[in-house]
Amino acid sequence: MTFGYMAANGAIAEAFRNEDRVHIIDFQIAQGTQWVTLIQALAARPGGPPHVRITGIDDPVSNYARGEGLQAVGRKLALLSEHFKIPVEFNPVPVFASDVTCEMLDVRPGEALAVNFTLHLHHTPDESVDVNNPRDGLLRMVKSLSPKVTTLVEQESNTNTTPFLTRFMETMDYYSAMFESIDVTLARDSKERISVEQHCLARDIVNVVACEGKERVERHELLGKWRSRLGMAGFTAYPLSKYVNSVIRSLLRCYSENYTLVEKDGAMLLGWKDRNLISASAWH
Repeated sequence: MTFGYMAANGAIAEAFRNEDRVHIIDFQIAQGTQWVTLIQALAARPGGPPHVRITGIDDPVSNYARGEGLQAVGRKLALLSEHFKIPVEFNPVPVFASDVTCEMLDVRPGEALAVNFTLHLHHTPDESVDVNNPRDGLLRMVKSLSPKVTTLVEQESNTNTTPFLTRFMETMDYYSAMFESIDVTLARDSKERISVEQHCLARDIVNVVACEGKERVERHELLGKWRSRLGMAGFTAYPLSKYVNSVIRSLLRCYSENYTLVEKDGAMLLGWKDRNLISASAWH
């Protein structure tokens, strides 16, 4: 997750470099953790910080899953604003991503816009589930907002439309590498690790393997497929920051030499040994 946050934030910071008013639309903002380092960086910008607006989208049931959901995020951002002395305005949007409309996002003239999808877009149904293809429709809607940058972080796995046996084998291979990579960063009895495994990874695995149709919401696609979808929606690649790439590479070396980082057509692929796990890319 840290890798994805750093890659996306690097692209957003670069796009916002000379902007005085900026707006980030975050699909599935969760606890808002991604924005701590970016707000800190913007606050320290030579010439003074910009005015920041963050629109946080999260499904309506997150209040139960995370305790107060978007209200808690709003309080966290207010504290960050006060601590780093940077104006931060928060616009909570408690709806499912596929139900978001342009009006909910309150895009204003004169603001530089960034749209962020971190480990979320694969939850939006595509043409294999819904003839209306909400996944591509959402991308077209985002493109119509004319963002300076759109960031995408996704699991590098192919479990969307593959037959059951292929999907099962892919899931085994992917999550075996994922668990092995976690071993070098978190002890097996770590509370953080237990929480991640129980509430995130285990749930994802069950959904990928045991569910079908609309009940299967974990529908991962490979970077090549995302590239195709974004291209059809009118996006072009926005190369990720070389500096951020080098920082991530240095951090990975501190954990294990088995982590890999591959730069491919302006995007980045984080892997473990010979298995890619996460892709990060930016678009405009």
